[in-house]
Amino acid sequence: AEITMPRIAREYKECDQHEKAYQSQDAIFVARKRAIGNQRQKPMRYIRNVGLGIKTPDSAIEGTYVDKKCPFTGNVSIRGRILKGLVISTKMKNTIVIRRDYLHYITKYRRFEKRHKNISVHCSPAFNVKEGDIVTVGQCRPLSKTVRFNVVAHEPAINAAAGKKSFRVF
Repeated sequence: AEITMPRIAREYKECDQHEKAYQSQDAIFVARKRAIGNQRQKPMRYIRNVGLGIKTPDSAIEGTYVDKKCPFTGNVSIRGRILKGLVISTKMKNTIVIRRDYLHYITKYRRFEKRHKNISVHCSPAFNVKEGDIVTVGQCRPLSKTVRFNVVAHEPAINAAAGKKSFRVF
């Protein structure tokens, strides 16, 4: 069984350009002089290991996207809580809404009631997330007014017919 490692770009491959400003990774100098001789060349794409046992997706290593808020290719560290949730909306650009269901105990009646919270989460272009999928998110610094989490892993939906607002605990 041969295990192939994803290719890290040695030559510069232009990043996806669909903004008015020129898109390039902050950590990479595009106009670098070519190395003469057999010195160890630095890769032309900035990627890093997030840690906490989280695997860097191949699409982040081999991709050409630029996202400064991506935990794998940008300037965001994952620290604090790691949570799981159900994707209920992917309508925003690079941001998704996840739903977390939980049970709250009512002492008077000695019973539980169902509750939920919606969390806005930044989603890197490395993940192809659809509604109904289950994602693992990691806490990071505030990225916007409501976003404090970042997608670090993605599990495709098993049964998409369950519905958005059905109560599910992972």
